[in-house]
Amino acid sequence: MVVERATGRISHRTFRDVVELIGPRDVLVVNRTRVLRARLLGERASGAPAEILLLKPLGENRFEAMVSPGGKLKPGRRVTIAPGFTVEILEVTERRTRIVQLASDLPVEHAIEKYGHVPLPPYIDRADTASDDERYQTVYARESGSVAAPTAGLHFTSDLLGEIERRGATRAEVLLHVGAGTFKPVEVDDPADHMMHEEWYSVSPEAARTINERRTAGGAVWAVGTTSVRTVESAAGDDGVVHPGEGDTRIFIRPPYHFRAVDRIITNFHLPRSTLIMLVAAFAGYDLTMRAYEEAVASGYRFYSYGDAMAII
Repeated sequence: MVVERATGRISHRTFRDVVELIGPRDVLVVNRTRVLRARLLGERASGAPAEILLLKPLGENRFEAMVSPGGKLKPGRRVTIAPGFTVEILEVTERRTRIVQLASDLPVEHAIEKYGHVPLPPYIDRADTASDDERYQTVYARESGSVAAPTAGLHFTSDLLGEIERRGATRAEVLLHVGAGTFKPVEVDDPADHMMHEEWYSVSPEAARTINERRTAGGAVWAVGTTSVRTVESAAGDDGVVHPGEGDTRIFIRPPYHFRAVDRIITNFHLPRSTLIMLVAAFAGYDLTMRAYEEAVASGYRFYSYGDAMAII
């Protein structure tokens, strides 16, 4: 779906047509994060099952994690994931997650890759399969650290990216490790009261320079996915200049929001009451967003992670 903000026009095309939409002076901003096999399934000392979902590396093989069953996994308890691979619960955080220590006969990163599972979104009601290893990663994924894929990027193939670049457009890679909070619905009446999850991002000097140079030359900044939008907007000053740097961001983009450095967005269709659909509404306008979603439903578009895409121009 192509949504034109200036005119309110909505049209239906195939994803390959994005090549015609991206101009030769434009820059495509993509999130190079890679999904970690963060779901660890194991047994407690009693033999009962347990699950550890790694959220954020803390160094020295420690992670912040969500655990199940929460009432049983108290500090001092251990979960055996595989022979020679265990998880010890160290402490409970203020937000009821856990700090855990991983120990393995293998290097811990290798043990996670060997024994971990792809953490599919909660609305995909099935176990992960071998095909998810490839399908739930973008072709430009580089650095492991996310518990969810930046799914707007799943539509791109290497051939399609090459075609876009041969037309003169360039690509800037940024990094934002997607946390489980991306799936947390807004449950309060006033979105301003919603506690936004924190996610780690990084913008290199090269990426910032590419974005700024293309925009100064009259090109448009295309953000692929809401994670790229949040990264660029977190790094941008009020003047629209993107600055290199890294750190945690809690930016919550919702109406009304003045976009400083993003001119176009490619995104999937999101869950109701999510922070993601609020970001889209901030960019396209509430009424146009609702009309686009109504048309998507009527036209049989597929929603969510493995669904179809929308280009907002």
